[in-house]
Amino acid sequence: MTLRGELPLSQALALGALQGPTELLPVSSSGHLVLVPRVLGWPYADLDPELRKSFEVALHAGTAAALLIGLRREVAEYLREFGPGNVVTLVLSFAPAALVASLYERQIERSVSDPRTVAFALLAGSLVMAAADGRPQERDRNDTRPRDAIAIGVAQACALVPGISRNGATLTAARLLRFRRRDANVISCQIALPVIVGAVALKGTRLLTRRDLPPGVGIGMTAGAGAAFASTFFSLRLITMLERGRSLRPYAAYRSLLALGALVLLRRPVPSVAAAVE
Repeated sequence: MTLRGELPLSQALALGALQGPTELLPVSSSGHLVLVPRVLGWPYADLDPELRKSFEVALHAGTAAALLIGLRREVAEYLREFGPGNVVTLVLSFAPAALVASLYERQIERSVSDPRTVAFALLAGSLVMAAADGRPQERDRNDTRPRDAIAIGVAQACALVPGISRNGATLTAARLLRFRRRDANVISCQIALPVIVGAVALKGTRLLTRRDLPPGVGIGMTAGAGAAFASTFFSLRLITMLERGRSLRPYAAYRSLLALGALVLLRRPVPSVAAAVE
């Protein structure tokens, strides 16, 4: 089973194009990668889980590269201002997700990657997000304390469940802690890039050392990574939209509609892989 043979190149490109905006916005890129192929009856949904995971690592690699290039000035400025306080915040916000991932990532992937479970995770996340966005806007990012970093780290650990959304979870946690919308977005972005790059580096190293990938799989992965790079790079203005302090409720509404629509459509018979390929 290969991405080239079982997943048409057009679908690999489509999933890569989907990766960029769904990664940048609090709508769950992993949730989209589970639900969209399943609802459309694409063969991607029936690929071997390890092969799908490898493909998703390639997509995240494309996203990380686009973020590093597109946000190079912001990254350079952040590094120039990086101090002991930033180290504490970064470590405390990263540690819970890293610990949970190292212990339970495989179990989580096997037990909660069912499309209906992902839809319910999207819906639950949207309800909490909408409620959190109603909190007062009282604090700025310079007021970040160790306990705030831990709370955001726990939110990132929850985002290991497909459908929760790492961006959505961290924004929701920051708003629950009464950070202003603009500052909540900055905190989320500053925490996101090291996490994404670190995860890609770790999983990419594992992928490169594997010898059991089917022949030709690199074509689909390269196409998907390239599309993810392009879609992320050209969607970076979406970050600016969030930085203007806009409400999170439209994203919560979109997540709810996606989840409910998927639950309705998933009750219908899904086209077979053979029919989809034809």
